[in-house]
Amino acid sequence: MSEHQVLDHVDQYLSLGREYQCSDLHLPTAYPPAWRRFGQLSPIWDDHPPLAAKDTERLAKSFLTDVEWTRLQEKGDIDFAYSSVNGRYRASVVKQRLGYDMVFRIIDNSVRSLEEIGLPLEHILPLTRYQNGLVLVTGSVGSGKSTTLAALVDFINRDREDHILTLEDPIEYVIASKNCHVNQREVHTHTESFAKALRGALREDPDVIMVGEMRDLETIQLALTAAETGHLVLGTLHTGNAPRTLDRVLDVFPTDQRDQIRIMVSESLRGVLSQQLVPRADGNGRVVALELLVNTAAVANCIREGKTFMLPGVMQTGKNVGMITMDESLRRLYVDGIISREDLLFRSEDKGAMRAFLES
Repeated sequence: MSEHQVLDHVDQYLSLGREYQCSDLHLPTAYPPAWRRFGQLSPIWDDHPPLAAKDTERLAKSFLTDVEWTRLQEKGDIDFAYSSVNGRYRASVVKQRLGYDMVFRIIDNSVRSLEEIGLPLEHILPLTRYQNGLVLVTGSVGSGKSTTLAALVDFINRDREDHILTLEDPIEYVIASKNCHVNQREVHTHTESFAKALRGALREDPDVIMVGEMRDLETIQLALTAAETGHLVLGTLHTGNAPRTLDRVLDVFPTDQRDQIRIMVSESLRGVLSQQLVPRADGNGRVVALELLVNTAAVANCIREGKTFMLPGVMQTGKNVGMITMDESLRRLYVDGIISREDLLFRSEDKGAMRAFLES
């Protein structure tokens, strides 16, 4: 055994992860303890031996309740929000071939404001002031969607006097009521599924509904209905840009319903924020690159006619309402010296056009 002993409790690893500004912490079997810092996964200590199956089992038992341990034995994997003295985490524990693997997403202790995240307030705030409609926050796993959603909810909580209902799996940021009455429900703890919670939500007289994940037909259908019937719905999808997001929403519906759904979406959509977190060129953390689609008459027309492929062109002419494509956002970050040339090329949608831009 090297000088690094396996620690007694997951909390000791978690406080290290928090201290070093990590987004995730990994405690896997047959691999050393690792963390994800600024998008890069690496072992915490270079000379730490891989964790043995008995180590990960002991660490899992150090923080799981008896009920969670039993569920892990029955199901083989569990996801839940874990709270310790130094904060909240989204925890995932799975049984695999060699033993147990634990991954923790570190949740900020306070909700970050829209300004802190670096979002364009003049174009984002109007989206939060609608009485009804659908606002989607999209991006891949780990792109900061939960942080942005929490910031939007927190802004509404201070800006309006309404009833906000959040449906999450699990609850990440705990949001205290300010000018609004905030009601947070956790899927699997307080309700069976997003769809079931959404159906119940419409009877709870909410003004704003935040849906943690719109992953199936029923949830998307109910979210659209809620948006149409006088609720502002904030939801997330794992898609990379605005056109793909709209395709994803429309594609879950059976073909014979597509025309009707396109009309519904064209009328209820307020905007789509697609984001990714890009490492800063100076190695000091990450910066958000944001694509913003705002539903104008031209956008609604593209959606109604099923021509989502025309949206990037429409977005380039909609700069006055804050529309910006992901490539344009990345280009600005590169021109300002914030991100590297490699990241600009790697993360851009149209690599040919980006190469031409770099060579010009």
